[in-house]
Amino acid sequence: MHPDSNQPHTQTPEDALRRLLQAAIRDAWQIDDLALDSIPLTYPPKAELGDLASPICFELARRLRKAPREIATSIVDKLSTDGTISRVEVAGGGYLNAYLDRDGLIAARLRETPTDAKPTGDHKTIVEHTNINPNKAAHIGHLRNAVLGDTLVRFLRRLGARVETQNYIDDTGVQVADLVVGFRFIREMDLEAVQTRYSADELDRRGERFDYVAWDLYAQVTKYYDEDAERLEQRKETLHLMEQGDNAVAELAAFVARRMVQHHLTTMSRLGIRYDILPHESDILRHRFWEHAFERLKSLGAIQQAASGKNQGCWVMDLEGVDEGSGEDQKVIVRSDGTVTYVGKDIAYQMWKFGLLGRDFAYTSFNWSPQRACYDVWTTTHPTGDEPHPAFGAARTVYNVIDIRQAFLQRVVKQALRQLGHTEEAERSIHYSYEMVALSPAAVEAMFPAYALSDEERAKAYLEMSGRKGLGLRADDLLDALIQRAGAEVAQRNADLGDDASREIAEQIAIGALRYYMLRFSRNRVVAFDLDAALAFEGETGPYLQYTVLRARNILRKAVGEFGEASQSTESLTEAALLDALPEESRADHWNLVLQLLRVPATLRQAVDSLELSSVAKHAYVLAQAFNSFYHRYPAIKEPDPSTRQTRLAVIRIFHDGMVDLLSLMGVPVPDRM
Repeated sequence: MHPDSNQPHTQTPEDALRRLLQAAIRDAWQIDDLALDSIPLTYPPKAELGDLASPICFELARRLRKAPREIATSIVDKLSTDGTISRVEVAGGGYLNAYLDRDGLIAARLRETPTDAKPTGDHKTIVEHTNINPNKAAHIGHLRNAVLGDTLVRFLRRLGARVETQNYIDDTGVQVADLVVGFRFIREMDLEAVQTRYSADELDRRGERFDYVAWDLYAQVTKYYDEDAERLEQRKETLHLMEQGDNAVAELAAFVARRMVQHHLTTMSRLGIRYDILPHESDILRHRFWEHAFERLKSLGAIQQAASGKNQGCWVMDLEGVDEGSGEDQKVIVRSDGTVTYVGKDIAYQMWKFGLLGRDFAYTSFNWSPQRACYDVWTTTHPTGDEPHPAFGAARTVYNVIDIRQAFLQRVVKQALRQLGHTEEAERSIHYSYEMVALSPAAVEAMFPAYALSDEERAKAYLEMSGRKGLGLRADDLLDALIQRAGAEVAQRNADLGDDASREIAEQIAIGALRYYMLRFSRNRVVAFDLDAALAFEGETGPYLQYTVLRARNILRKAVGEFGEASQSTESLTEAALLDALPEESRADHWNLVLQLLRVPATLRQAVDSLELSSVAKHAYVLAQAFNSFYHRYPAIKEPDPSTRQTRLAVIRIFHDGMVDLLSLMGVPVPDRM
């Protein structure tokens, strides 16, 4: 179970039953040490068997040396009920089957819209995600990271966590250095020349984008090195000047990195993804975070200087008990020439995130120019910044959303925290890993028409991205292609729509398609992105869920037209919504829609605990399937019995509002038409 399971949250039926059982077990058997989370719950397969069940009595039987059914009977005798649980019955050899106050919960859902739980206490959770090297445009792989990270943030906030979203900017790394090499030695441009040629006005005049210019130039740099290996000395020199700072090369690097970040944030904002703070690696260097962490690591014996062997002269960390197959028994933290490795800087950064470093950044508001400002976001700076500013860092729990290839380095960071004596922080330093994104052969044909697929490639489930092969898919290009395809479908279905309205709907469909596709697969499974599959109006897709919500919305609109607005008000539906008003054979199907929505908070919590956000996407799909089956079996507008009709419309209202909320938790918008 992950640390944020104990975050405050609104009471769910699962919470209510666990509390009632805990109290009854204490009263019946004087057991005071039974934690709420240790009480197991299951979902009965049929409504007549209850809405929740618990096999706790079978576990208690071993402890109490009593028959499970005897324990269950004694618990029920001591059990009180509340506004959520109406009764609990003993079943079989000792199961406890709970029945919810169905009409009461229907009325409550009609009156209340689910909202994020209000955070309590001072505990903060940091989620670091996206982290694109600022050297070229964002690509499809970055989209999976950003969607997973942003969705995790949304889930945590719904569960009551106080979340700070970070996007780490590695503006002093090799990738930025290579881009600077491209401008200096291939284009033969200094900072002034770059600023002039790639000003906003000049780019607009030529119909160019700076991040796309950088994308192409970065590819040229790779070939530039391949042609003459001695040119790698230019990279080394550039890196040195960038880390040194206060020189023309460092200023050029800062300029191109800043422009790239502006583009990255704009790209992600198209998907509704935002950040609170942009920590820069250059500021870790300028504020001497690493030097401070280095002294701590040395003084506590967390790292040692190797006296011999391949790492002679390097400061290394012992990996005993950490390594899982890398073949290394030591990890170099500082090279023999005194330069710090990437993981060394990451250790210092992780210490700051937990408030363990004793130092802080300076902060300023991020400058979007020349991009259009999408929202307010802070960034680190040096030497001084703006006051006042929000308090950043110093979290209780940290999630690092980084692909699975970085798993070893993340274990090294955790080991460093342990070596420093911060064992609790090490446990709460969570690597949210995930697999890569590839393209289906059909998607390669669609996005790269000039690429000739071989028969062998056509037979593959997916093709990996490869810059050398020319298979690098930019994030904005993918989103634009999805919008174009969705727009064609919208225009065909809605000939009366104007261009602006059609474009807005197409964007919402594309965003829903992309975000849901990135979420629906297990995080340790490669995503083979396929445009047609993502945009399909049938099956496990974002558009299918969006269309299902619109189907419910159209019924509610027709009801207002047929029966008047007053009859469809929350008050009227609440008064009329009684399951007993329905024919007995249809009650379970109506209640099931409400029950599945009531299980959303527990599904969210389980998803966060397991870091399998795909379970929420699956739950939404199952809900949509249930509603579409319901839609075909139970007409609402044409139902002749007024009591049945009002109860049915109340259930449809609950489904509609609950699904809109559930989709928003996944970042999936719902258009007005499709």
